[in-house]
Amino acid sequence: MKKSISLVATGMIALSVLAGCGNKEEASGGSNGKVKIEFLEYKSEAKGTFSELAKKFEKENPNIDIVVTNPPDSVTVLKTRVAKRDLPDVIGMGGDVSYAEISKAGALKDVSKDSALNDIQPAYIDMLKDISKQDKVYGIPYAANANAVIYNKTIFKELGIEVPTTWEEFIAAAEKVKAAGKIPFYFTFKDAWTALPAYNVLAANTQGDDFFKKLDKGDTKFAEGHKEAAEKLLTLLKYGHKDQNGKAYNDGNVAFAKGESAMYLQGIWAIPEIKKANPNIEVGVFPYPIGDSKVVSGVDLLLAQSSTTEHPKEAKKFIEFLLSDENMKEYLTQQNAFSAKKGIVQEAPELEGLKASFEKGAVVDFPDHYVPTAVALDKQLQVLTQKKDAKQYLKTLDTEWEKVANRK
Repeated sequence: MKKSISLVATGMIALSVLAGCGNKEEASGGSNGKVKIEFLEYKSEAKGTFSELAKKFEKENPNIDIVVTNPPDSVTVLKTRVAKRDLPDVIGMGGDVSYAEISKAGALKDVSKDSALNDIQPAYIDMLKDISKQDKVYGIPYAANANAVIYNKTIFKELGIEVPTTWEEFIAAAEKVKAAGKIPFYFTFKDAWTALPAYNVLAANTQGDDFFKKLDKGDTKFAEGHKEAAEKLLTLLKYGHKDQNGKAYNDGNVAFAKGESAMYLQGIWAIPEIKKANPNIEVGVFPYPIGDSKVVSGVDLLLAQSSTTEHPKEAKKFIEFLLSDENMKEYLTQQNAFSAKKGIVQEAPELEGLKASFEKGAVVDFPDHYVPTAVALDKQLQVLTQKKDAKQYLKTLDTEWEKVANRK
């Protein structure tokens, strides 16, 4: 990275940290005598939901105030605050490589023996252990998301398209949509991360078992394990629209809601935004018909308590409040997510197409959760969508991965 860019980035982070410090000071206590707990959560779309739940908690606990913070680029802000030991009391983050880094830094409380884990589906606990390469657990898995093909049921009916169950049928469906003069897939690569949902599924179902364990040992490379995924992604791009790299995530949600494409390769978290834009849209989902057709589903949100909080009892009480069946159902309903907790079922009719996969355990973790931030998988994918050079893309991934490995 050029020095000038680095300095700009550092300045932005510094500003974020100052804002974070202000929140921390506010959360540590106040003139009203109440205990203030800062809850930093990384999902911008969930801030409203958590603010509502925080108000509900405060009514039940009048001596505790919850300050919900959701800064831009919240994970970067959190890492900076970890380095400065200026931690929020409660943290809501994804079960990915950032969780691994922050837990190894000693910033999170060990909850391996917390009884709350007894109610969590074991697969999600195992995912946290696999990602962090630790036997201990430093957060309670809360919600799981899934990547799926979101489709417009009305367009499928009009064109007589059945939900595809094989890759060949999937491409045939795209061909049929294209032949009808409509857009098969809407892409939004102006936001680099939006290439990840489709790529995660393609990679997870083609890379083979234990790909990242083998990669760590030097027994394989991206050029081998991710070749098919990269090529299949490029195949899907042929059925997109003009200016795929000029459209952003919000553009895609609105365009799909207005019926501009038959399918949308996004996570199920996009559905609430789509329905906001068009409450009358008939939308459904189905697993990508590739390989074993496993649905990519990982720990989208975990709840962790900082190891340095001055109010551990109050922080734990708030986490327990969020984990209650009633409040978890409220979150799942508003955010269109799946529960990491046993016995809580997502009843949204538009997600019916994924229920069978969850019931039979045909799920696999997000591959990008295992890729270090420094590799910049999303940015590499963005370049792939522009240059459409799979060989160079895979070579770059291997080079960047080796750089990170050599620094360990």
